[in-house]
Amino acid sequence: MTTTVDAEPVVESSGIIPVYDPSTEEQIAEVVDSDRKAVDAAVARARATFESGVWRKLPAAHRADVLFRAANIIRDRTDELAAIEARDNGMNPVAARHIIKVSLEMLVYYAGWVGKIHGESSNLVSDGLLGEFENYHTFTQLEPVGVVGLIIPWNGPFFIAMLKVAPALAAGCSAVLKPAEETPLTALKLEEIFREAGLPDGVLNVVTGYGETTGAALAAHPDVDKIAFTGSTEVGRLIVKAAAGNLKRLTLELGGKSPLIMFDDANLDKAIMGAGMGLLAGSGQNCSCTSRIYVQRGIYEQVVDGLAAFAKMLPMGGSDDPNSVLGPLISEKQRKRVEGIVNEGVASGAQVITGGKAMDRRGYFYEATIVTGTTPDMRLIREEIFGPVGSVIPFDDEDEVIAAANDTEYGLAGSIWTENLGRAHRVVNELRAGQVWVNSALAADPSMPICGHKQSGWGGERGKKGLEAYFNTKSVYIGH
Repeated sequence: MTTTVDAEPVVESSGIIPVYDPSTEEQIAEVVDSDRKAVDAAVARARATFESGVWRKLPAAHRADVLFRAANIIRDRTDELAAIEARDNGMNPVAARHIIKVSLEMLVYYAGWVGKIHGESSNLVSDGLLGEFENYHTFTQLEPVGVVGLIIPWNGPFFIAMLKVAPALAAGCSAVLKPAEETPLTALKLEEIFREAGLPDGVLNVVTGYGETTGAALAAHPDVDKIAFTGSTEVGRLIVKAAAGNLKRLTLELGGKSPLIMFDDANLDKAIMGAGMGLLAGSGQNCSCTSRIYVQRGIYEQVVDGLAAFAKMLPMGGSDDPNSVLGPLISEKQRKRVEGIVNEGVASGAQVITGGKAMDRRGYFYEATIVTGTTPDMRLIREEIFGPVGSVIPFDDEDEVIAAANDTEYGLAGSIWTENLGRAHRVVNELRAGQVWVNSALAADPSMPICGHKQSGWGGERGKKGLEAYFNTKSVYIGH
């Protein structure tokens, strides 16, 4: 049955966007395709609340209480939110519950920071203009940056929304949240939850719509002070251009083509499983997935066989299958893109060890795929695929693999598997990436920042660094 989900308040619209469950291809909802007038209205509401101070001027304890109450509401509504997230994204119910759990942890983490961000003070003596010493009491203060636009993708939508909403609200900003058109439903629930928790109307505003229209209007809006965006590097470049009009602050968490390096002294049982999950978590629809797997030559064949067996054993299913591990891709368009990259690689000499094709079933499923025989110029190695496809590449020595791992425009993450602590430290120091895992993959914690290097982004999210991204710094000199 098709339902209609509208953002509140009612907005101007250029149409309706259908929402589908990628695991069944069934339409499950409709949302408003917000036009420029709707974006203007949402930004105006956010601006009015920011300037009035209805949120940012509240005592810190009051603001923290609102965030903690929102966390309690999410905890109480976990089953409901997980069911919506599962159908909206196509993920299995277990993965959806995990998304809600880590989102709740993120909110609690930032709620705990409210009132704990302070500037620094000191007494200074400096040379004056007339040659005499001058004494100052100086201090810095952190002030919320203002109205922020938060633009999120379709993978793990509730979590990535919280990754931005929680620090923005903790800092005292007012926000406009634009979810991906494919997965807007839990963002609308998030607006409802914060309103129920006591957040003043207009502090958090959700606008649904397409990225090239609604998202573009938000990114270019002259009354938005900052954009926080997660998505592709290609779209990130467009946001940089759009932000130039009023020199918006930007936080950009962009694409990745993360390497995993497995040395011949690794614990292979753990390393093969870790490499498999690092590649296939979320069906590879994770910007940190380790899709370039470099394996030292002495263990190469064993690892290829092990990864192929691991990929074959993972059950596939969708939003109604609690026993599945791998879900569908987000859309038929994305599945065709993944299929095209694999087919192009095969035509150029790559070999598919397992998988390599769309599944003959309802939903946008693509087989877990392990590829060998790639060359550095292939799209399989150069591009972020955002699908369950990994390339396994042999190497001989440490210097060789470090050069290969760094031979990319991206620098989001990396993983190293070795029992040699000295080697682990050496390779960590040489990898040009914002986060590196040793004998693990995809580990994350609210307190640990993620900061893309090279074309994987600007600034950082999570941790104290993620909160500070929503402040401006003011320096004050008091003469005496």
